Amino acid sequence: MDDTMKKFQGKLIEIETEAEELLLARHQLVENDRLRNGNREALTALRKRARTTKTSVPSPFELLMKEVDQSKPLVKEMCATCGNHDSNDKTWMMFPGTDIFARVPFHAAHTILEKDQTKLDFDVKKLQSYVKEKSLFISEQGVLADKIGPGVLKSLVTLQDKPR
Repeated sequence: MDDTMKKFQGKLIEIETEAEELLLARHQLVENDRLRNGNREALTALRKRARTTKTSVPSPFELLMKEVDQSKPLVKEMCATCGNHDSNDKTWMMFPGTDIFARVPFHAAHTILEKDQTKLDFDVKKLQSYVKEKSLFISEQGVLADKIGPGVLKSLVTLQDKPR
C-alpha cells in the first residue's frame, strides 16, 4: 500500500472514530432527556399534591421583610414546592438509578428530585456542547473532495449492496 492510501485510511479511521463518539453522545443525550422529563413530571405531581406552582410561594414581600431585621425572621420561611403542605408528610419515591421504593418525607423527596434535575440539566448542556464540537470537527474533516476525485467520491456515496 502506498503512502497516500495509508494517509487516506488513517483519515477515514479518525473520522469514523469521531462519528462513533458523536453517536454515543447523542444516545446519552436522549437518555438524559428521558430522565429529565421523568423528573419534571414527578416534580409537577408533587407540586400538584402540595397545591403550589413553581412561582407561587416565594414573594418579594418576604424578601423585604427578611432584610428588615436579621436577628429573628418576621415571616415564616416556606419551601417553594411544599408551600403550606406538611413537609413531614410521607410520600413514595423510587430512588434514581435503582429499583428501590421508599416512603420519604415530602420535602426530602422533592429536594432529591430538584437536585437530580439540576445535575441532569448540567449534563445535558455539557453533552450538547460536546455534540456540537464533534459535529463541527467531522464537518471540517469531511472535505475529502480535493484529496479524492469527484467521480470516486460520487461512486462511494451511491454505492449499493443490491445485486443487479
